[in-house]
Amino acid sequence: MFNPVLVHQTRSIRTILPLSKPFLHGNGNVFRQIQSSPSFKKGPKIRLGSVPSNSVKAMADTAVSNGVTAVVTVRPPINPLTAGGQVIDDVEDLFSKSLQLELVSAKDENKPTISGNAKIKGVVVKDCEVQYEAEFQVPVDFGEIGAILVVNEHALEMYLKDIVLDGLPSGLVTITCESWVQPNTSKDPRIFFTNKSYLPSKTPNGLQKLRYAELVNLRGNGEGERQKADRIYDYDVYNDLGDPDEDEELKRPVLGGKQHPYPRRCRTGRPHCKTDEASEERVPSKSLIPISPYVPRDEEFSAIKETTFVIRGLFGQLRSLIPNLKAEFVDTDGFPNFTEIDKLFREGVKIKDAEFWKSLLPGFVEEIKDIGDFFLRFTSPETFKRDRFFWFRDEEFARETLAGLNPCSIRLITEWPLKSSLDPKIYGPSESAITTEMIESEIKGCTTVKEALNQKKLFILDYHDLFLPYVEQVRELGDRTLYGSRTVFYLNPDGTLRPLAIELTRPPMDGKPQWKQAFTPSSDSTKSWLWKLAKAHVLAHDSGYHQLISHWLRTHCSVEPYAIAAHRQLSAMHPINRLLKPHFRYTMEINSLARQSLINAGGVIESTFLPGKYSMLLSSIIYDKQWRFDHQALPQDLISR
Repeated sequence: MFNPVLVHQTRSIRTILPLSKPFLHGNGNVFRQIQSSPSFKKGPKIRLGSVPSNSVKAMADTAVSNGVTAVVTVRPPINPLTAGGQVIDDVEDLFSKSLQLELVSAKDENKPTISGNAKIKGVVVKDCEVQYEAEFQVPVDFGEIGAILVVNEHALEMYLKDIVLDGLPSGLVTITCESWVQPNTSKDPRIFFTNKSYLPSKTPNGLQKLRYAELVNLRGNGEGERQKADRIYDYDVYNDLGDPDEDEELKRPVLGGKQHPYPRRCRTGRPHCKTDEASEERVPSKSLIPISPYVPRDEEFSAIKETTFVIRGLFGQLRSLIPNLKAEFVDTDGFPNFTEIDKLFREGVKIKDAEFWKSLLPGFVEEIKDIGDFFLRFTSPETFKRDRFFWFRDEEFARETLAGLNPCSIRLITEWPLKSSLDPKIYGPSESAITTEMIESEIKGCTTVKEALNQKKLFILDYHDLFLPYVEQVRELGDRTLYGSRTVFYLNPDGTLRPLAIELTRPPMDGKPQWKQAFTPSSDSTKSWLWKLAKAHVLAHDSGYHQLISHWLRTHCSVEPYAIAAHRQLSAMHPINRLLKPHFRYTMEINSLARQSLINAGGVIESTFLPGKYSMLLSSIIYDKQWRFDHQALPQDLISR
């Protein structure tokens, strides 16, 4: 889909744009190498000299200059007013070092840049921000400022929020940075463009080489292991979900390519496993709170987002652990009846073994003890408060197909009778157990199947052909079962849906022929409970499809290659880049964390979802069969279903 351009990340901007002199005099180069102390050289019209503030000013011989002030707002890696540890060293670094700045003319690439030395101005206590200030003298013929080059002379990385230029004839010029700038011992500056957007063909001459240089830096060359400070956006396959070096049972197939089509992820460049050259070594993490693999530095969580995500993720994991760790808290073995499940909402899970929790949650046990025995109590849904048995009812079962966890699967029935597309020689007869007579009996003479199809009144949740090929493999895992399923709904005159029939199918296995059965609502006691169990299977299928496909694959996974492509192919000045950037925010970091502890071998998905170790492989098959770019948004998604 994408054609990556392979170039080396460490190739400096000076290599791309050769710099023969400290200042440029019409030789076609864009900027000079920034130095810690100013050097001075005469140009045709511009003379530079030092001033007491250590800033560098350009003084025109024949043209009037404008005094311009640049205010740089920075968020340091720590808050010097409250942080401990190495606070003294960090504060000293903060106040003793500066930011080197160069203004770039958008008008003409031959215009010499104007340099300045930004010293700390003050600290904004409320927002924990530091402001730096630099003074410039900008000749009137310098033209519009198109970019600013920044070198961080501090020992620590710094987060640049924005740069505001005041004193230009056009008024205030704001440059939104929102990016980490690393300590730059090589003096290769970071490039920040003004907030004015340009298409590539409309990019001013003075910015074209800078635009290309920045894209080259973001693309990298596809080699080497990525480090935390890198800003490289490159592609790789999903080859880091398994951990064969730890256990052969944790080996997983590579997702991506012809055999198992899948979207691409961000390349990390970690070494390959010793026991499987196709797999990449995983980031070691033994703690409950996972450590994410590499993502480009600007894609990592902000401090506030990271704190929120960790807290939510922690308690989310606690709740997901409850079914497996139930025996650690109560005397009963598992959930022998509905009453035990109901206690999760009414009474909660009482902590029985404090030592167990100390090992599971180091640093959090005291909090749990203070909160008390009901700490792990689940919150009851609002509908439960009005009707304790609402989840048993057919009306609620049908309502949830649109208003519940997964409204993305139900679709209109356009062909009848229902029929499987799988090979009957392998999976048995393709005809559905749901017949015309069965449906018309449930409709109770209101209409015929043919009329209902013509009036667009029959709908289906169809997980039959998707799950059936994995039924035998999943059942071999033990403690779980799986069927292929179909559920047919009828659209009532009042606009609500009513379930008519559920089909469960098992393929030929263990020397037995194919088994299939259709279940319908019934007042008979035995048939009524079989109908409820059939609905439970469908809900398990639907919730698993939601997490694996609707949520992970279609929402997170499929977006990542577009986020990578946008940074590789669209300049920061490109209007489409600026439109998409807020929508891509944090996606790569969340996906990285998911690969570490959610979708990995032995992770939460495999431990709790029906397909088990085949979950991600199943998502690859569904991606290959169902995913279409032009069907991922409204209204086309609804039209196609």
